[in-house]
Amino acid sequence: MKKLRGICAGAGYFSQFHYEAWKRIPNVDIVAICDQDEEKAKQIVAQYGFPNFYYDIETMLQKEQADFIDIITPPNTHLALCGLAAKRGLDIICQKPLAPTITEAKQIDALQTTYGVRIMVHENFRFQPWHRELKKLLLNRAIGETIFTINVRMRMGDGWQEDAYMNRQPYFREMERLLIYETGIHFVDVFRYLVGEITSVNAKLKTLNTNIKGEDFAWVNFEFENGTLGFLDANRYNESTAENPRLTFGYWQIDGNKGSLRLYEDGKITIQKLGGTEMEHPYTFEDKNFAGDCVYHTQLHFVEALLANEEFETGASDYLKNLKIQDAIYDNN
Repeated sequence: MKKLRGICAGAGYFSQFHYEAWKRIPNVDIVAICDQDEEKAKQIVAQYGFPNFYYDIETMLQKEQADFIDIITPPNTHLALCGLAAKRGLDIICQKPLAPTITEAKQIDALQTTYGVRIMVHENFRFQPWHRELKKLLLNRAIGETIFTINVRMRMGDGWQEDAYMNRQPYFREMERLLIYETGIHFVDVFRYLVGEITSVNAKLKTLNTNIKGEDFAWVNFEFENGTLGFLDANRYNESTAENPRLTFGYWQIDGNKGSLRLYEDGKITIQKLGGTEMEHPYTFEDKNFAGDCVYHTQLHFVEALLANEEFETGASDYLKNLKIQDAIYDNN
């Protein structure tokens, strides 16, 4: 089977999860990485054993013969970087948020037609193993053929401090749009993955921590095409009792006409049939890398779809639906 040559742009906080995952993915060689901070780029190649590093993206694109690029940079850089890569015929996997505005996101999507490349959004929450398992249970009608409601409650507890989001992602404090733009979009995608298309939303957003600019609280009601109702109760200010609130990122409950599914913050899934007791559903996952190794599974899907010439689950064109819902949440606040 063909081995793909990849290059990567970005050496920020989340890039560590990408690079560690790439090292484990068959049929991929990462041949170079790039970051404007030369010291960070040097550290990455030293840590992961990649052969080359650059601090200028155009130089890397000129010198390296690659099949794809992984873009792990801030969203305001995505349009320019995707454009440079697409002009050279590289397929692209790009971190979310895809772009600061839906207008820019549409321009990124249009690169696929203009240059004949393929673009996937690195939307990794749907690749978390518990969400894949919930999808299987819903397809097997474990709680019936009609889903009444899907609800998630998230309490991150990393945003109440004066130095909210600490050293991990301090730029969060300056973002005009925060909770929905950075985190809520994940839940929108998982809702669509599990239940179907969303037809309308109604939201209440607030800023609880006065030391930040954007919203850190959201109550959002969703209506789905199939009649299901959804609710997102998300808050980065208050705390969870979970040992690791960044494992599942929340507690989920899905109610159907024959019972309920529950996902707990330790990854446990239970099924309670109507009239029955709650029973744990056996499945396995690995607590490694990030959130159940979902970065690995996201990037593996990208590689497998490229090699098989199959559609991406989170291709740029489909991802525009998530961004339209995101904007509707802000518009209906």
